[in-house]
Amino acid sequence: MTRFRLTLLCIILTTTAWPALAAPTLYSIGAEQVSAAIDRIGVQIAPSQVMLLSNIEVATPAPMLQVRSVEQIGAGRFMVRVECESQDNCLPFMASVRCDEGTATTLSNAASRLSLLKGSFSASALQPSRPLILIRNGSRATLLLNGAHIHISIPVICLQSGAAGQTVRATTTDHRQIYAAQVVDVGILQGKL
Repeated sequence: MTRFRLTLLCIILTTTAWPALAAPTLYSIGAEQVSAAIDRIGVQIAPSQVMLLSNIEVATPAPMLQVRSVEQIGAGRFMVRVECESQDNCLPFMASVRCDEGTATTLSNAASRLSLLKGSFSASALQPSRPLILIRNGSRATLLLNGAHIHISIPVICLQSGAAGQTVRATTTDHRQIYAAQVVDVGILQGKL
């Protein structure tokens, strides 16, 4: 008798329509939106020059973005801190920008102007006196190996710290192979096969 009741209960539960809860709709922020935010501070940057360091998802479509800080990390390379105008839409995030020498000068000048108006930029952030360390000893990174007709992505552990353009040593997660690779960006190394 209990087996019959259990079977009947299973049939009722599987045939009963349960209200579905809709997942909140999330929208992605793209390089185009970051490029537009940089354009608003007076520097024209193409979306192809912007690299987002992670996926940025927000609850509202096309939120207004503002550039909060700019830090030069190498020749023609900048880290830009971006925030949603309404802090309820997203957390601050970083984007990497590559540009030619003329645009780099314009971007540094625009950042200086904003610092005088808003006080949000530090003078040391705009001086490339010391390169920004993008890879730390012991941190995990992705090693991109490129050959003639092959491209491989390998998770590695960094054995040295390094800034953009520097060569560091990294090992596979099982510590069986050691590579010498160039630091490209935060958590990204590049080598050749």
